[in-house]
Amino acid sequence: MNYFRKSIHEMSGYVPGEQPPLGIKIIKLNSNENPYPPSPKALKALQEIDGEMLRRYPDPTGKSFRMAASKVLGFPDDWIIAGNGSDDLLNLIVRAAGEAGKQIVCPAPTYVLYRTLAEIQDAKFVEVPYPDDYQLPVDLLIAAQGAVTFVASPNSPSGTAISVADLEKLAEELSGILVIDEAYVDFAENNALELTKKYSNVIVLRTLSKGYSLAGLRLGFAVANPALLAELNKVKDSYNVDALAYLVATSAIADQNYKTANAEKIKASLAKLAVSFKELGFDVWPSQTNFLLVRPPNGDAERIYQTLKVRGILIRYFNQPRLEDKLRITVGTEAQNQILVKTLKEIV
Repeated sequence: MNYFRKSIHEMSGYVPGEQPPLGIKIIKLNSNENPYPPSPKALKALQEIDGEMLRRYPDPTGKSFRMAASKVLGFPDDWIIAGNGSDDLLNLIVRAAGEAGKQIVCPAPTYVLYRTLAEIQDAKFVEVPYPDDYQLPVDLLIAAQGAVTFVASPNSPSGTAISVADLEKLAEELSGILVIDEAYVDFAENNALELTKKYSNVIVLRTLSKGYSLAGLRLGFAVANPALLAELNKVKDSYNVDALAYLVATSAIADQNYKTANAEKIKASLAKLAVSFKELGFDVWPSQTNFLLVRPPNGDAERIYQTLKVRGILIRYFNQPRLEDKLRITVGTEAQNQILVKTLKEIV
């Protein structure tokens, strides 16, 4: 007997990257985590926590974090909403705007959680194919006229950048909400924050998982017109972010120098890795993230993924159309990257 909605019973859930237990000796390059530790200021805040903070419910609006983010971004704090990771905010948006008979649209391939959230709401999910060079199919996305249109910028799993001009054209011509998912913005050359001031239908998402080395904390935030955020606040859980996350995130986002220094190290390592992959005969897509999408010389991506796993190196393989011959590889520390390249030379 099935006790759940037909759409839930028939859908496939989102499958995260493999997460081995702490302490296992492995080089983990499969989930786009930052290889460097979080800000010392963030760790200090965690170590000095007052027990009274845990006894009480957290601030439901995360005022202290929003004020810290406001100072960094140059936006009023009422233009900011926090979530339990940016995935929580994606969920809020789809719950508020998606329903049976409405379309949720995105270019593809991209972050597969967009599909999962649409299916949960029983909304129609429309994928507009990216061309091989991953230039945003702007006109086709406009033609789809989704209730919500998701664009990851830069995109995952390709790592490719999206021009602000293309995003602005979408904002101008879409009748629904345009969600610009900037999870990897700390490694990118440009961002689309200013579009939220110009267009009332634009939401820009950010996360502390990538640039700030806080994937385990689960803290994301969105920037949008307060009128738009007021509707999302009706949908969110009363206390969707815990007190510890707010405390650590507030210290982390204030330490911009530390975050930027680590991002620059990752960008330099990414450039070196791209050269090494090309020397091995891989096709490499241009990336403004902390990972690379590559195609092995013979397209035998699954074999390489499995062989690396046996040798203690985890990368990401997607067994789905247009990605089955490719691998997504996170930038690690210099030492980890060298081991990866050395092992690939033996395998390839």
